[in-house]
Amino acid sequence: MYVILDIETTGGKYNEEGVTEIAIHRFDGHKVVDQFISLVNPEKEIQPFVVNLTGINNNMLRTAPKFYEVAKRIVEITEDAVIVAHNAQFDYRILRTEFRRLGFNFERKTLCTVELAKQLLPDAESYSLGKLVRSLGIPVSDRHRANGDALATLQLFKLLLSKDLDKTIFKSVLRSETQGELSPRQLDMVDGLPSETGVYYLHNKDGDIIFLGKSSNIKKRVNQHFTNNSPKARRIQKETKRVSYEKTGNELAALLKENAELLRNKPKYNAHYKKRLFSHGVYLSTNPDGYISLTAAPINPKKRAVATFNSLQGAENFLYGIREEFKLCNKINGLSQAKMHCSHYSENSCLGGCIKEEPAETYNERVRQAIDKYSISKKSILIMDKGREIGERCGIEIKDGIFKGLGYFNLNHQINNIHILESIITPMEGNDNTTHIISSYLRKKKVLKILELKH
Repeated sequence: MYVILDIETTGGKYNEEGVTEIAIHRFDGHKVVDQFISLVNPEKEIQPFVVNLTGINNNMLRTAPKFYEVAKRIVEITEDAVIVAHNAQFDYRILRTEFRRLGFNFERKTLCTVELAKQLLPDAESYSLGKLVRSLGIPVSDRHRANGDALATLQLFKLLLSKDLDKTIFKSVLRSETQGELSPRQLDMVDGLPSETGVYYLHNKDGDIIFLGKSSNIKKRVNQHFTNNSPKARRIQKETKRVSYEKTGNELAALLKENAELLRNKPKYNAHYKKRLFSHGVYLSTNPDGYISLTAAPINPKKRAVATFNSLQGAENFLYGIREEFKLCNKINGLSQAKMHCSHYSENSCLGGCIKEEPAETYNERVRQAIDKYSISKKSILIMDKGREIGERCGIEIKDGIFKGLGYFNLNHQINNIHILESIITPMEGNDNTTHIISSYLRKKKVLKILELKH
C-alpha cells in the first residue's frame, strides 16, 4: 500500500517551517482507496515568496485546523503504507518535525519519485515535477497547491510502476516490510485480486518472482494455482508469500507484457520459455506465369514469412480465409491439385488466375492487399485498445514493422503529440515473437482503433 503525499509550508529556516496544506491519497497500486486534503493553520506567518508561489495567505488559514487537530487522521491514513512523494526527503522531514513537536515519533518508509524517475526515465530533460509531468503529457491543475501536486505525483507514480519491468519498486517495498509472512491460508491472497485482464506475479519471501502468467480473469487463474494438486503446483503454493498483479485492460497488452517479463525475470516455475513461439509460416514467391503464390510451410530461418502460425493447419486455414475474402486461387497457393482450373472458378469466387484467364497484375494487386491487411511489416502504427479504467486507452506502438512498447493514455493530445507519445510508451523489445503475438491477435480479434503514425 502506498500514500501519495504533498505538503505546502510557510517557508523559513530549516526545521522551523510550518505546514500550511497537506494532501494524501492512499493508493493500493491500482486505485485510490482513501484521501485526506486540508489547509492547516501553521500558527506562524507565511513567507511572502511562498504566498506568491502557492497563493495561500495568512487570512486563508485563520480558521483552518491546526496540525495537532489533523495529526490522528494523518497517522491513520498512512498506517502500514509507504509514503511516495516528489522529493520525499523534504515532505517526510516536515512531517517528522511536526509530529516531534507533539511528542510523537512518526516513522514510515518512503519512496521518492525524483529518484525513481531518474532510474526509469533516464532521458528526461528535467526532474522537477512541473517540467517532468508536462513532458509526459500528464495534466496538472493547481500547481504548487498540495492536492494539485499530489494528483500529478500520483499519475507520475502510476507511469513509473508501469515502466518498472524489473519490479524493483515492488521488491524494495516488500523486502523492507517487517511482516515477511502473510496469512498461512493461501486463498486469503486471492481475495484482493481483480476478476480482470492482466499479468499476475507469484512472489517468494524475498519478493522474487517465482511464477508469472497472463489471464483475462486474474482472480480465477490464481485461485486455480492454489487449488491444483500437482507436485509443481504444491511447490508453488508452499513458496508463494505474496501475489501482485498489473491490470492491462486488454488481452494483447497482457500477452506482450507476459512475453517480455518471462524473458526478463525467468521465473523458476515457468516452463522453459520457447525461443520461438511459432512453427509454421506463409511464404511469398512468384510462379513461372508471374502470379504471386502464398504457400504454407515449416519455418525457414533463411526466408521471411508473410505471417506466422503455431501449426501447418493454422497456416492453411489462413490461406483458405484470405482466398474467400480476396478471391484468390487455391491452385496458385498450393491448396488444390486440380489439373485444370480450381473448384472455385466455376462458382465465380476465383477469377481465373489458375488458367491464366485473369491477368497476373490484377491478381497480384489483391494478394498485396491481403498481405497489407494481415501483416504489420514496415508499418508505423499505434494499436489502440481498452485501458485499465474508464476513460483510459492502451496504445501499442509499432515502428517500421517492429514492436516498440506500450503505454496508457487519458487525453487525445498525448496520442497526437509524437514526443509525448514516445515518452509515455514503456520501451519493450521487439522481435519475431512479438510480431507473431501482435499479428496473430489482429487476425483473430478486433481492437478499438489503429492509427497511422508519422515520425
